[in-house]
Amino acid sequence: MATQKTDVLLTAYLINGEDELKRDAVLKRLKARIAKLGDLSFNSDVFDGERAAGADIVAACNTMPFASEARLVLVNAADKLKKADAEALVEYLKSPSPTTVLALVADKLAKNTRLYKAVAALGKTAVIDCAPLKRYELPKTIRSLAVGHGITITEGAANKLIELVGENTVHLDGELKKIALSHRGTDAVNEHEVVALVSRTAEVKPWEFVDAFASRNLGKCLFCLQRMESTSPHALLAMCVTRLRELICARSLAARGAERSLAATLKMPDWRVKNHLAWARGYTAEELRGALVSARDTERAMKSGADANDAFLDWVLAVTKRG
Repeated sequence: MATQKTDVLLTAYLINGEDELKRDAVLKRLKARIAKLGDLSFNSDVFDGERAAGADIVAACNTMPFASEARLVLVNAADKLKKADAEALVEYLKSPSPTTVLALVADKLAKNTRLYKAVAALGKTAVIDCAPLKRYELPKTIRSLAVGHGITITEGAANKLIELVGENTVHLDGELKKIALSHRGTDAVNEHEVVALVSRTAEVKPWEFVDAFASRNLGKCLFCLQRMESTSPHALLAMCVTRLRELICARSLAARGAERSLAATLKMPDWRVKNHLAWARGYTAEELRGALVSARDTERAMKSGADANDAFLDWVLAVTKRG
């Protein structure tokens, strides 16, 4: 299908991962490559994995292209295919049509499934990883995306954008487009501009609240609680208790001069505990132990008929209050 060996299209690809922006970019490139071989409007079929029958997908794959060297069969939500329909594709991939490119798009198709293995067997580039970025990786990506829209953005502004919009890269890119249209001058977009132009659409993540709690930042705790509709006070209490135990461990290791072993002791990556020592120093040992005892009492009250939200808020106020 192509003169360059590295440009040869495989008979099937699995575009696997929850990063929509990555998936869209991969599909765009794939469609562009196939479109060079013929008119895609006559040579493409699209299926929804939740409703499609495997036999219909296979039939489309075995259809000869019209006035083209190749045709595209796209299956969205391939991880939602019923077992029998996925098996039909596994059988097809044992001897796929050389004139069809089957593109399977999935949020999370497990590596141990037969369908994943069947695609992976076609070549090293058959499975394209579109896993979402880690939260700490997003600011750098946002700054890179901003350049593509003709603007630059500060790291603080990138973090503020994530706070307001969430971690969905498609939504973040969409907001960057809007910001680029409104931005004037050559200065980098700053936090104030982001706040002025972007509406909050993302719910605050529980870990943001727990971080604010650990740092005894009552104002941010209250801010987060107002924007957390789907996380129960019971779950938040449990997460805060876990963090308190981590801080007790951090204080104990620091007292012995073994703070460098904190990540290994807690069995966490280094980046997850980078602030723990600073947070631990914000409490006395007695305050941390007292917070655990009062957490127990708060949980009892919550399970005994007290208003869970009020009981949890009272506990947070008591723990974060500085003496």
